[in-house]
Amino acid sequence: MHHGRKVKDWVAARSDRSQLFFLPNYSPDLNPDEYLNGDLKARLRNQSQSREKGRLKARALSIMRELQKKPEHIRSYFQPEAVQYAR
Repeated sequence: MHHGRKVKDWVAARSDRSQLFFLPNYSPDLNPDEYLNGDLKARLRNQSQSREKGRLKARALSIMRELQKKPEHIRSYFQPEAVQYAR
């Protein structure tokens, strides 16, 4: 996807503010999203005992809404040395 013409054009038009970083095919330690995923899973594990699909989804959305209000916590996902390229 990142190699597509539309993406290349979009980045080129914003080259003063944007840069693409190509990661190896499987590199969760280099991906800030994985820190969020791990955080979400841990919070679900600690707070939600229900495996019922609707309740699990509602709890996950609630956790994500809580995290939206904590930008300092989100910034912490970018602190590990492996993901500092994404700062």
